[in-house]
Amino acid sequence: MRTYLPLIWSLLQRNIFTPGNQKELGMTLHFPTGVLRPALACVTALLTLSLAQAHGPAEWIQRGGYKNAAGELCCGERDCFELTDADVKITSSGYLVVSMKETIPFQEATPSPDGHYWRCQWGGARKCFFAPPGST
Repeated sequence: MRTYLPLIWSLLQRNIFTPGNQKELGMTLHFPTGVLRPALACVTALLTLSLAQAHGPAEWIQRGGYKNAAGELCCGERDCFELTDADVKITSSGYLVVSMKETIPFQEATPSPDGHYWRCQWGGARKCFFAPPGST
């Protein structure tokens, strides 16, 4: 919009918007469609590609279609985050996430393909928990 402001201002100064001057207005606002259409197609393609690749480190969770015991999808980037090994302690009753003071029973954990701990949540409540294989 800002790029058109100088054009609009110059049109106002030249009094283009008065009756009888519409022909000059039409010629002034002409855009070269031979250049504009391919440029818009390129911009649209780039935006689409950038959105498709904007998932981050938890992309594998979203692409894998992982579900919890209730059958709910674990989701992905905005819902899942990696936990450090130091933040997770293995106890007799499950995985203790120290920072959240939460224990996840072993049977509710899904093996993590990347070998790290992950916690997925929605609305603050845990939906999924991934643990490295063989960590029990």
